[in-house]
Amino acid sequence: MEHTDSKEKNNPQEILRSVMKLCAGCDVCRTLMEEDCAFFPELYRLWDQEKEQKVSITAAQLRHMTDLCTLCGICPCPKIPIQVMKAKSLFVDTEGLPLATRLLTSVPRMAKLAGSFPRLTRVLQSSKATAPLLRKALKLHPERKLPVIPAHNFFHWAEHRGLTARKEGSRNVTYFAGCTAGYLFPEVGRSVVEVLERNGVAVHVPPQQCCGMPHLAEGDRDTTLELAQANLDELLAAVQAGDELISSCPTCGYYLKVLLKERAHYSEAYKKIEGAKEAATASPPSGQGIDKLKALKRYDPKNIYCDDGYFASLDPLSRINLAEHLSDAGEYLARLHDAGQLDARFSAISKRVVYYAPCHQREQKIGSPYLDLLGLIPGLTIEPVGNGMDCCGMGGNFGFKASFHDKSLDLGRPLMEKIRSRNPEAIVTDCLSCRLQFGHTLPYPVYHPIEMLAMAYADN
Repeated sequence: MEHTDSKEKNNPQEILRSVMKLCAGCDVCRTLMEEDCAFFPELYRLWDQEKEQKVSITAAQLRHMTDLCTLCGICPCPKIPIQVMKAKSLFVDTEGLPLATRLLTSVPRMAKLAGSFPRLTRVLQSSKATAPLLRKALKLHPERKLPVIPAHNFFHWAEHRGLTARKEGSRNVTYFAGCTAGYLFPEVGRSVVEVLERNGVAVHVPPQQCCGMPHLAEGDRDTTLELAQANLDELLAAVQAGDELISSCPTCGYYLKVLLKERAHYSEAYKKIEGAKEAATASPPSGQGIDKLKALKRYDPKNIYCDDGYFASLDPLSRINLAEHLSDAGEYLARLHDAGQLDARFSAISKRVVYYAPCHQREQKIGSPYLDLLGLIPGLTIEPVGNGMDCCGMGGNFGFKASFHDKSLDLGRPLMEKIRSRNPEAIVTDCLSCRLQFGHTLPYPVYHPIEMLAMAYADN
């Protein structure tokens, strides 16, 4: 994207107009993202409205447009969504963040409330008198199923198991569980531990915060940066101690490995490393950045190679260090298998399932390691479903919102139809946000792939 000048830097409307100008000049996403994204169709609609119909775009329309970007990661231009998040943060600086949004983005806070007042929470969620009031207060769609928050979360279980302390003298893996496995689906976190321990790996579950993705998507910059710094400190301390880092959540992985390090390789600190300046100006690392933007000829190299992104206030070398040491749990297990160190003595699971590789997993460019791993389970018939542009449409907590629910279902409809056409016995996907959407729209049970591996270990 063209360098953001001082006029645009603190003006959300100017930032968005700059985004619109660039996107309209490229025009690739006009058709590419027509059915898979809520943001780009609105961008082009507003652009055409102003340029062809001579109807000026209003500030309210620009503000609404930012709310349609869920940071799914499937658009071909990595800087566009980050610029949109900058604009959204500037809007929030002026408007403030509604209480409903603050509650909805903080799963730990909601889990703590449910754990402190479990009976009250159940009544609020199920009572015909109070449930509608709760939904209205949180601006939730009346038809959206609310997740049930278990009484015992994964972090309490891990503490009880003694996993919050590193095991000296053992091969340790530090596990970043994330909020969904930590609080909503603790069985996934437990499965990660069980599978790793079956393979002789000691698991360390350190203190950890929400990765920050929900707060980033809502424009809460201060909280986003605060959480990112806390996790950087804790996880890099584990790296310093010799641990490998894993995450079972594709969204956490995408955020910590891709978004957080965006443009860090163009920082002055990185350029001072021997040979880094030449490498940085030759091609962006890890397939991110300019190589995804070859069609965009308006980029000016002298303005591209600098760390001026959303996370520029955080140490760039720390951001790179974290990205280079964090692996998806499937990646880690695949490495064990390739090295002949994975226990492949699985019991049979006679089940026909479909596997969906979610957006945030695909955007990490790690392939689909779980497909090969699940293929080791006797009796399990597994079929990949969905292409590189398919999305469940949930968008984290966006699908819960009354203002986004219908759009969420529209975006996910092509994928849902593909799954229904196969009529599987179960759905397998890494993404627990997708799990919520599948549970809302489809009649099939949904599992994380590591749960399937744990099941296959359980009987032998």
